[in-house]
Amino acid sequence: MKKIACLLPLAFALAACGAPETPAPAAAPDKAPVDQPASPPPPQSAQAMFSAKLDQVLAGDWRSPANKARDAYRHPKQTLEFFGLKPGDTVVEITPGGGWYAEILAPLMKGSGTYVAAVAKPTRPDGEAASDKAKLEQRFAGDAERFGEAKVVEFDGSAPVFGPAGSADVVLTFRNVHNWVAGDTAAAKFKAFFDVLKPGGTLGVVDHRAAAGADPEKLKDSGYLPQDLVVKLATDAGFELVDKSEINANPKDTKDYPKGVWTLPPTLALGDQDRQKYLDIGESDRMTLKFRKPQGDRIFQNADGQPH
Repeated sequence: MKKIACLLPLAFALAACGAPETPAPAAAPDKAPVDQPASPPPPQSAQAMFSAKLDQVLAGDWRSPANKARDAYRHPKQTLEFFGLKPGDTVVEITPGGGWYAEILAPLMKGSGTYVAAVAKPTRPDGEAASDKAKLEQRFAGDAERFGEAKVVEFDGSAPVFGPAGSADVVLTFRNVHNWVAGDTAAAKFKAFFDVLKPGGTLGVVDHRAAAGADPEKLKDSGYLPQDLVVKLATDAGFELVDKSEINANPKDTKDYPKGVWTLPPTLALGDQDRQKYLDIGESDRMTLKFRKPQGDRIFQNADGQPH
């Protein structure tokens, strides 16, 4: 019995050594902080980043307070988004004038595409075209950070060429068509828009809109145009009307002023006469039209039936 008793502790010890250990419970994974998502957000799309860049441009300190105040009437963000600008586009702006849109479009397209300002070749060194061109070029040269990639192309008003054929994605013109209609050069301009655009390219037009049914002959000195006349100019040149928008509409505009559209701000052609009245109306009622150059080869005819 003594021998068996001695062996019992040894057996218990060996059994203890051979028994598997119970694993310790695994540590609970750290929870994501309540103010952070469990997984990183997906990267923004290129178009979303482009839209955010447009917001930054519109808030830019190079834009004067007076120009920013006009956003309420010109709606640049909604207008450019309606026309479908996107990263990588080559955008040609026709006759930028004082450069209100140029100071938005040039910084927007810098590093994200190409901006081209198409300016009329001056016929007089002291004329408005020469002054606008000089101011625009000075603006571009004086601020390389924002305008360093902007380009300027001159065109002949009666036989315009805005760049190599099929080189532009978007052509934009703001409040210019009424001048071309008055000068009988509108048809040539729209043909040149068609030529410079790629197939599928966009033409965006904004202009002062006449009352429905107004006689074009009575509007020549008013600055207003019938919307259907502008549509006809574009479709005669080969464009398709894609869409129209009321983004820049102003129902307060009665379109019957002593000095035409220039009676309204920002020109206020009557000076202090009824100034507050016209300030309360605001800028003109405007059509906003989006056209497309059709894909593929098509032959279009001028009014005289000749192909172009």
